[in-house]
Amino acid sequence: MITGTVRVALLLYVAAIVVSTGRSDGGGRLARALWSAGMLAYLAHVVAAFQYVHHWSHQAAVVETARQTRELFGMDTGVGIWFNYLFTGVWVADAAWWWLDPLGHLRRPLLVSAAVHGFMAFMFFNGAVVFAHGLSRWIGLAATLLFPVWWMWRSSTMRS
Repeated sequence: MITGTVRVALLLYVAAIVVSTGRSDGGGRLARALWSAGMLAYLAHVVAAFQYVHHWSHQAAVVETARQTRELFGMDTGVGIWFNYLFTGVWVADAAWWWLDPLGHLRRPLLVSAAVHGFMAFMFFNGAVVFAHGLSRWIGLAATLLFPVWWMWRSSTMRS
């Protein structure tokens, strides 16, 4: 359940970006619905992780994050949990903005969009590649490599 919810969130995140790419209306209602559904799937992931792994303990989440970071990088730090909290806040805030002020969301500065999507892509990369295991890591790596190729292809065909 924990892994499944985050996979659904990632798929919906990508689907929202695919639907919105190159459209003057930012993908409209469908992109917003996919974006919001992805956020809800991610929140289900957070709830499941805190219920079944961390038993609603922030300290347990810090300890587990530190353990995983130590295994991968040799650094004993749980600071990554704060990045996860920030990620949650960013996605919830962005989805709320899109519902409350669709036109303002569409017209927001490119720098804001780049910051949101850059941070989210960084976090998804870490979750899908760096901290993943086995087949999930390879699928995450393939998706990470193929998505920018698709993006460039899509951008070039839209200019033609």
